[in-house]
Amino acid sequence: MAKRYDLIVFDWDGTVMDSTAVIAGSIQAACRDLNLPVPSDDAARHVIGMGLEQALRHAVPDAPESMYGSLVERYRHHFLAQDEAIPLFAGARETIAELHSAGYRLAVATGKSRNGLDRALQSSGLQPYFHATRTADQTFSKPHPAMLLEIMDELGMTQERVLMVGDTTHDLQMAVNAGVDAVGMTHGAHPAEQLRELQPLALLDDFAGLREWFRVYA
Repeated sequence: MAKRYDLIVFDWDGTVMDSTAVIAGSIQAACRDLNLPVPSDDAARHVIGMGLEQALRHAVPDAPESMYGSLVERYRHHFLAQDEAIPLFAGARETIAELHSAGYRLAVATGKSRNGLDRALQSSGLQPYFHATRTADQTFSKPHPAMLLEIMDELGMTQERVLMVGDTTHDLQMAVNAGVDAVGMTHGAHPAEQLRELQPLALLDDFAGLREWFRVYA
């Protein structure tokens, strides 16, 4: 059967890497360090996927403007103390390797910084599988479609041949804004009921389910 897609774009945090709890916890710890209001778990998880400063502005909207630089610094302090130990989701490595071997072009569109993604790709050993990447400090943050549009332009892809895989409404809304199909992963930052509102092609609980879905539909 002919392939339905040529390019599959993955979000990173909460989709490929099981980092949701570390990110949310680092946001909360940074707020405690600076005696700022500490967002709830739901509020801290909701901003995952955005660029860091944008995420912190949404999670801590009442912080004085002068404190966002310090908030970024404290967040990075807490996150970097843990990031080398953050695991990939079970089956992520095998799924990505299988897709690469099957001839799909693969990319990452993430709210991480360029340095952060490069570090994660190197430490995980997944860097060789990806043909293009975009980060929030290179272009507009999600849900703006720029990351997807730039990747598509770089790799010479058309909208109907592209699939986005992500765990947040920011990922799925970016796909809508770019005019590409999307699949939602429910093992990350946003609950299934929120993802469902954006009408992805499928909602999948783990990489075992994603691999089976690809074999049938992609």
